[in-house]
Amino acid sequence: MSNVAVSFAQESGKMDAIYSGVPWLDQNGNIVSAHGANIIKEKDTFYLFGEAHSDTSNAFAGFNCYSSKDLYNWKFEKVALPLQESGKLGPNRVGERVKVMKCPKTNEFVMYMHADTLTYKDQFVGYAVSKNIEGPYTFKGPLLLDGKPIKKWDMGTFQDTDNSGYILVHGGEIYKLSDDYKSVTEKVNENITTGFESPTMLKKDNLYYFIGSHLTSWEKNDNYYYTSNSIKGPWEFQGLIAPKETLTWNSQSTFVLPIQGSKETTYMFMGDRWSFPKQASSATYVWQPLTISGKSLSIPVYQEAWKIDVSTGIISISDKKDQIINNRNKQIRYKGNWKYVTNGNMVYESESDDKDASFSIKFKGQQIGLTSFVGTENGYAKAVLTDKKGNTILTAIIDMYSKYSDLMQVFKSPILKKGTYKLTVSVTGERPNWSDKRKSNYGSTGYYISVTQIEIKK
Repeated sequence: MSNVAVSFAQESGKMDAIYSGVPWLDQNGNIVSAHGANIIKEKDTFYLFGEAHSDTSNAFAGFNCYSSKDLYNWKFEKVALPLQESGKLGPNRVGERVKVMKCPKTNEFVMYMHADTLTYKDQFVGYAVSKNIEGPYTFKGPLLLDGKPIKKWDMGTFQDTDNSGYILVHGGEIYKLSDDYKSVTEKVNENITTGFESPTMLKKDNLYYFIGSHLTSWEKNDNYYYTSNSIKGPWEFQGLIAPKETLTWNSQSTFVLPIQGSKETTYMFMGDRWSFPKQASSATYVWQPLTISGKSLSIPVYQEAWKIDVSTGIISISDKKDQIINNRNKQIRYKGNWKYVTNGNMVYESESDDKDASFSIKFKGQQIGLTSFVGTENGYAKAVLTDKKGNTILTAIIDMYSKYSDLMQVFKSPILKKGTYKLTVSVTGERPNWSDKRKSNYGSTGYYISVTQIEIKK
């Protein structure tokens, strides 16, 4: 365990809500790395499976497993399916969109994924199996239909109320699994439309909702959905799941988790905020409660923090009782070159792209948050939280780029022991920026970091 992890374990408590768009830390103080994910519940525990990543390559680095009792705090269990020594999930291959389902007939846990080359020219849906939910899983190769692999890329899974399992793929195709979940028996739905990646499905009151994303590389976009009374269609286009041009609150769908309680069932949208190239250290998650009524499905308002009682299924919105410190407050100490500017709707911020610039604040309390105006010229910031002795409690790389410019909370610490702390945030001189296979350029055009306000819980 690193020094950072030791001090984290000694000093910090737990998260008290689901916070979207901020770095999450496991019990060791390490960034939760579980993208393209899903969650399944076994007894009283939720298990999160997702892609492990590095900051240097998109090559497969394993699929991680985390566990939680409350959906707020995540314990790293193990690498459920590690990088293989060779083969289709070996070195210099791609493994994405991992999903796990429990097979009712065999009680085995079956893992599905998109496997491919780094150039995305050998795509197929693969599977792995394990007797234990946390793994290790044994990779079995392609999932077959009539002896042939399903040669598609983005994929998802859906388990119906009659225990039937389905594979969802790019474009809206749906494949029904065999009783043992280890092969495909039929293709039950044809392609719906061009694009439509990151396919995600839920069912409520015998109506199916099929969510998908446009094709914009690692960039976020306005996700949309269809409905049908049958999983075999026909599917009716319904529109966007979030307000237009919010880019699905700056995320891309990966799964919807039904949280079934004694009083209500809440449907939780799980989205990714990809952050290329720092997919390991800076990519975050957007988990939001869905509003569903008839054929209408939406995330009408972005909740920075919300709570759910997993026993009852009832949600509540966190009350904001934090002390607010604006960016001109003298408690914030600036170093280097900073500009005081006004963005849309009279939002004031301090910004800098000076490689040597930073700001810091000493505070007494038990939790600190940072809200910034994110935009197209913003880059990566480094946040370091220390105690009164100067010991590092945690570090995080924060992605302040967004094609959808808005005021967003970009950092939230765990709840700490009441005491005196210092938060320092600095310009890294790096930015999210990439090209896709069509040689189109995406991402930030600058290196700015920003502070609008700081929130402190006493």
